[in-house]
Amino acid sequence: MHETEQHDLSDDSDYAAASRHHAPGGIMRTDSGKSTASEAGGSEVLYLKDNVAIHPTQYASERISGRLRLYKQGSSLFLSWIPYKPSTDGAVDSLGHGSSSIPVEKDRSLYTIKSLPVSDVHSIRRHAPALSWPYIIVVLSSGLAYPPFYFYNGGVREFLATLKQHVFIVRSADDSNVFLVNDFQDPLQRTLSSLELPRVVSVANRASRHRSDLSSSSFDDSERLNGASYDATASTSEYSARQKKFHDPARDISIQVLEKFSLVTKFARETTSHLFRESHNDGLNAYEKKQQTDYGSLKPISTSDDKKKDSNVIPVASDPLEFEKLPLVWGKQRMHPLCLEEWAAFLDSEGRILDSKALRERIFYGGVDQNIRKEVWKFLLGYHEYDSTYAEREYLTSVKKSEYEVIKSQWQSISAVQAKRFTKFRERKGLIDKDVVRTDRSVAYYEGDDNPNVTILRDILLTYSFYNFDLGYCQGMSDFLSPILYVMKDEAESFWCFVALMERLGPNFNRDQSGMHSQLFALSKLVELLDGPLHNYFKQADCLNYFFCFRWILIQFKREFEYDQVMHLWEVLWTHYLSEHLHLYMCVAILKGHRKKIMGEQMDFDTLLKFINELSGNIDLDWTIREAEALCICAGENGAACIPPGTPPSLSIEPDMGLYPQEDEVL
Repeated sequence: MHETEQHDLSDDSDYAAASRHHAPGGIMRTDSGKSTASEAGGSEVLYLKDNVAIHPTQYASERISGRLRLYKQGSSLFLSWIPYKPSTDGAVDSLGHGSSSIPVEKDRSLYTIKSLPVSDVHSIRRHAPALSWPYIIVVLSSGLAYPPFYFYNGGVREFLATLKQHVFIVRSADDSNVFLVNDFQDPLQRTLSSLELPRVVSVANRASRHRSDLSSSSFDDSERLNGASYDATASTSEYSARQKKFHDPARDISIQVLEKFSLVTKFARETTSHLFRESHNDGLNAYEKKQQTDYGSLKPISTSDDKKKDSNVIPVASDPLEFEKLPLVWGKQRMHPLCLEEWAAFLDSEGRILDSKALRERIFYGGVDQNIRKEVWKFLLGYHEYDSTYAEREYLTSVKKSEYEVIKSQWQSISAVQAKRFTKFRERKGLIDKDVVRTDRSVAYYEGDDNPNVTILRDILLTYSFYNFDLGYCQGMSDFLSPILYVMKDEAESFWCFVALMERLGPNFNRDQSGMHSQLFALSKLVELLDGPLHNYFKQADCLNYFFCFRWILIQFKREFEYDQVMHLWEVLWTHYLSEHLHLYMCVAILKGHRKKIMGEQMDFDTLLKFINELSGNIDLDWTIREAEALCICAGENGAACIPPGTPPSLSIEPDMGLYPQEDEVL
């Protein structure tokens, strides 16, 4: 790892403006990386950058600009980000930002970082999109993250170079865009594994007694959450009719884990509140008023065929204020699954699908019959193109089978002597071996000792860890692969279908949790749009991080429904018929359906988490899909605007975030 030459910031485009913004004794970093002046109180500023912004929403105009600093006080290094003071006369401030983009004092204070010890930082993720501004995400030792900091006038390289001079920083072996700071543990794994820590109760209780801002010493306690082990698959739900007769010890572990998880998340809430912009809207939205007026129960009302047809042509309002003008919208009645005869009608004589949109709509409203799932899922997952012929698909299957065997042979050829010197391989193999023997063992296809299907599950996951070595394997991936292998009954085809699914959902397992955070953020905005009273209640109850929905999103409701229902739900979601993010509208639908109980019983975060997890096996799937459809229609463009571009399961919008490492300009 070579040392990079340090750069003077004077060539930055905002240098002059920043200098004017400072007092005469302003500090700028020199070629040596040392500060030229010190502040009162013994602080030595090592790096200073103006016009570093965050975005409370996805709109570029709604940004909060401020000043990012690295400074040293004694032997400790600190990071701060202070937003600019709002303009009182409506004029443009010294850096050219109109007052319309400056938030009120309450919003400004929500994002202010007064003094964050760098010792509390686990990693920094750098993003440099080709068609957008560069930004960084600071991830804490607790596994939680601040909102992205956008460098509108450059400066990311200088920031990392300065940081490197004062703390130990190294590129992550798992992700070339992640730089580890004084800590090498995986924050996602720590978030999951910390649930079994014996001292978690005392840590959480101590944290709850010391409520303070992000500069408080409570972050020191978060490091005690490192190093424990927890298997997310241990909480596997039982799907078959044997549930009452079959005792699964993993379910007992699950109950204990959930109890500890409530304590861990209670400890972490102070930091996650900085991920979300709080709302000031206390009024009922129109959709909620219609819900209260026209129905009061959780179950949907009956509709005639005429009403179902009318629901397809209802105009969608482009502004939330126009929701008042909309009639009540219910999702269409669910249909029977797509059968073989209907499936054949969608194909021409050579096997091409004539109308892919009509097919996806049909599957959205009815799902797929088990007998044809193997063929249909290959299209939904992107393994086959809709316009491919029978001959082309047969040839592709042959080629992909050979490719799979080549990749599989890579880890099969590793000898015991090599494995002793291949730490990453041993770690991943050990984790996979532990997970697969506890994945869906109550399902007949995987039950029993020495089940060959469990061995195939293991082999596919190991092969994927070599195919996508950057992402590797994370707990929860076996949950996604299990139904695919159950349907495909073929190792190579299951692998490539799993690869296609991970192209969409792989960000759920990012080491910095960026994929999960973007979805939780989008969920908070959708609840704010579609259920103002519930959003305001979560705000008052300090629940705006939505961590109680973490499991729903991470593995796409895998633990909430019976095995057959999960397969039906996933094929509906994979159609992307109304939205790529229907699962988020499902979250809103379930929360809305239980709003009366949540608010009536004044649930705090811990009670809410327990309640949400106890819903497993007690959610009406058809009703939830219909309600999510209705919410999606009502939200329209406003709902789509709540979801930042690139939020999973969308494909990545950054072409440079692929499988291959990038050249490092800093380290």
